[in-house]
Amino acid sequence: MKGYRRILVPHDFSEHATRALKAGAQLVAPGGRILVLHVVTPFMPLTDVPPAGIATYIAPDELVDGATRQLERVLKKAALGRVPVDTKVVIGDPYQRIIEAAKRMDLVVMSTTGRSGLAHLLIGSVAEKVVRHSPIPVLTMRPEAARKAART
Repeated sequence: MKGYRRILVPHDFSEHATRALKAGAQLVAPGGRILVLHVVTPFMPLTDVPPAGIATYIAPDELVDGATRQLERVLKKAALGRVPVDTKVVIGDPYQRIIEAAKRMDLVVMSTTGRSGLAHLLIGSVAEKVVRHSPIPVLTMRPEAARKAART
């Protein structure tokens, strides 16, 4: 296999996502690149309490800047070698933003959170939605604990 030229790796700052990033780095073709995407989910109050009553307001630019710095730290720690990596931090619905970014890529490599049962029903799965609606192939990676449980 020659590899993929443009790989999208959504990253939520979890160790599972970093494992997916390392796997994606192994699939990059010579001259290819990885785009690591972090999506900041906007806060949506579920009550009539105004957001100021719940927490201090943080400007969207500050959220993006903080997440960008954190993503850069993750990349340094991941030590991907000479694989060219671009980063992008956006605000929005993770599923929608991943699908938008995927339109300009060749492959998505992402981790799953391993939710099941009621949590999966109520929250849904970003990875599942991406797999169903992606215009390109998606490689999903289960968390290590879920893989171990499946083997027993």
